[in-house]
Amino acid sequence: MTQLMGRPILELPGELGGRPLPADLLAGVRTALVGLAVVGVPVLGLWVATPYADNGATGATRLAGALWLLGHGAPVLRGDAGAPLTVTPLLLGVLTVAQLYRAAARVASRRGPRPRWGGPAAVWAGYCAVAAAVVLHCTGAGLFRARVLPDVLVVGLLAGLATAAGARSARAAGPAAPPRRPAWRLLDRLPAPFRPAGGAAAVRGSVLAAGAGLVAAGGVLVAVAAALDAAAGGGHGMAVLGRGPAALVGLLLLGVVLLPNAVLWGTAYALGPGFAVGSGTVVAPGGTVLGAVPEFPMFALLPAEGPGGWRLAALLLPVLAGVVPAVLLGRAAAGPRTAAGADDSDGFDDGDGGGPWPLAATVVAVLAAALLTGVAVAAAGWLSGGALAGGRMARLGPSPWWTGSAAAGWFALVAVPGALLVRHRALGPATVPEADEEVDGEVDGEADGQAAEELDADADEEAPPAARARSAERLRRGVLLLRARGYAAVLRLGGRAPGND
Repeated sequence: MTQLMGRPILELPGELGGRPLPADLLAGVRTALVGLAVVGVPVLGLWVATPYADNGATGATRLAGALWLLGHGAPVLRGDAGAPLTVTPLLLGVLTVAQLYRAAARVASRRGPRPRWGGPAAVWAGYCAVAAAVVLHCTGAGLFRARVLPDVLVVGLLAGLATAAGARSARAAGPAAPPRRPAWRLLDRLPAPFRPAGGAAAVRGSVLAAGAGLVAAGGVLVAVAAALDAAAGGGHGMAVLGRGPAALVGLLLLGVVLLPNAVLWGTAYALGPGFAVGSGTVVAPGGTVLGAVPEFPMFALLPAEGPGGWRLAALLLPVLAGVVPAVLLGRAAAGPRTAAGADDSDGFDDGDGGGPWPLAATVVAVLAAALLTGVAVAAAGWLSGGALAGGRMARLGPSPWWTGSAAAGWFALVAVPGALLVRHRALGPATVPEADEEVDGEVDGEADGQAAEELDADADEEAPPAARARSAERLRRGVLLLRARGYAAVLRLGGRAPGND
């Protein structure tokens, strides 16, 4: 009795395996507030450190709220004219998705009975409640203004997708998880000559490898551009940063949160189509056409206007990024090496996933991976771009369709011959099928008694009836030939030629 009275009443649901609904709502609220703190603390710190700030604390909190909403992909209006600002700081977006994913997974992984409206749904509701309060705070006159309905819908959609993914991952990893269905079953429904049996994992791995390679290519280009700008003396970039400590720190922080966007723009540059920094502009290896660009350190890394020249070497990076996917798909196409004599009669996989893929199936797997890579790159390019203002600056970033098509084309161009070459080298020289035994019998029809014994040994008792009949016929021919040779030998010993009778 003393032990029961010493336990808090609010802990009783936890002992039974459940959790009250307010606790799940507070988990969503806490997740949103942590994200707000990540953005708001630096903004408020810079507001305090700036001696000539023309806005009060309300303006600083509105700016923090607007940046937090932009991290979700929600559109924000800027200035008195209401210019659209839709460029999403992808670093903030990644942090937001990661926080929601972990919160939903943690709630969904609890054992025991769950309330009907609790769990990940309550986490989502608590998060959206904070988002609605931030949107309402950012409405009205000011430097940055939120749009109530679009912003709430975008934040709710992103939060719903992240929480659903987190809950699904937790339930799939639980002890009572349902059996997983095979992924991408469309490949297994293709006709046999075009079916890469069991190739879903290889296709998925090659897509991830290609994505990592392309992101690395974009990062290399950004690093090279920064090194060249620093080697040239800073120039425009250092002039922008030389506006005082507060401005320096603010621009550097903004550059950090936009660094993933810059890396994806570098990926689009390496693929060939490049990106735009305003309407009527293009930044690509083949040439750069620019006008007046805003004073921002990241824009100082843009190449000078004119033809590409030596910058065409950036097109080699997608070629290098396609090597690893080609090796992965080629090894998967070769299949596990089987023991000698245990291969199928045709030398290819018959659907059980234990043999090498046919050539057509290998090409199909590569093209499927190329298509998925193109879709992923197009989506990433769309997320990394947007509008910085109205008019000329209404278009920033890569074109999703051109960038995705270029990614798929580079992947197919490199991985199709690469995978076929790796497959050929893994399989080794083609095994020449042994000649048919019946043909051997006709060619070696003049065999001696030793050949007759070999023919007798080939006649297996467990062979099919047709095979046994062929073996018996070959044995009969061998016996007759041996008898004729013996008769000819007797005639020669007697001094008579075989044909003189």
